[in-house]
Amino acid sequence: MRKITIATRGSKLALWQAEHISDLLREEYPGIDVQLLKIKTKGDKILDVPLAKVGGKGLFVKEIEEALLEKRADLAVHSMKDVPTELPEGLEVGVIPPREADTDTLLSVKYDSLSDLPAGAVVGTSSLRRQSQLLTLRPDLKIESLRGNLDTRVRKLLDGEFDAIVVATAGLNRLGLSAPKSEVLAPPSFLPAVAQGALGIEYRIEDTEIQDILQFIHDENTARQVHAERGFLTGLDGGCQVPIAAWSRLEGKSITLTGFVADVDGSSPIRLEKTGPADEAWDIGQSLAEDVLKAGAREILDRVYEKI
Repeated sequence: MRKITIATRGSKLALWQAEHISDLLREEYPGIDVQLLKIKTKGDKILDVPLAKVGGKGLFVKEIEEALLEKRADLAVHSMKDVPTELPEGLEVGVIPPREADTDTLLSVKYDSLSDLPAGAVVGTSSLRRQSQLLTLRPDLKIESLRGNLDTRVRKLLDGEFDAIVVATAGLNRLGLSAPKSEVLAPPSFLPAVAQGALGIEYRIEDTEIQDILQFIHDENTARQVHAERGFLTGLDGGCQVPIAAWSRLEGKSITLTGFVADVDGSSPIRLEKTGPADEAWDIGQSLAEDVLKAGAREILDRVYEKI
């Protein structure tokens, strides 16, 4: 059995995700040698600027993909919501493990829920998707940029810098983080990011041995949900820094996808839905994107990019 090197970001959450895949490999192949290669990405280095203003796609994956292409690593474990829909030539994300929770969670020290926050309460998030939906539901809130690793963001809340923050439920579950008060913000009223809660394993297409080794981790149901949501994002030519949300659910052999686009201030929300065969997930996502663009999303996204 070959030695396997996994490229990963150095944050606690990224390391948890890489170690999770390492543990699965060691369980499946006793005696296998799995090592981690920690890499700092552009998104990790620039912490004093809101994500949307840093610009570009692939803020958290570019340097990791370079390590794969240079054969310094055999595979990489990503949060799928950080992965651009266009990959460098020679690489693919062909293995998708079972999905964690796809919801967001509002954390607070004093307040039980979003509706319990007083007018003018300061809520921290660096996500325009979260900001947009928060302001759609509570236009009286004050949204402030909150960057940093998940544990850093929770610490800033506990230190009293914000009345509440909104983060991914999956990350809280994986790291066992919490706050005195919390409320899950879930569909249909609050939609997640594309592929939120899903991991993706990226590797060189030419490395068929790695593909074979990893196949036992793949979950086809999660993969179909991810394909539908990423098809939607691709159709909008969007990245993880714009106010786009998508939520998919499987029912038998069909998949239903809900797509959302709004202005940063929560105005002009467009929300549409489409159902079709699960094995046509990507095409359903693309088709829903066309419907959303026709409904006015192109003008909204143009305005957002101008402000960024």
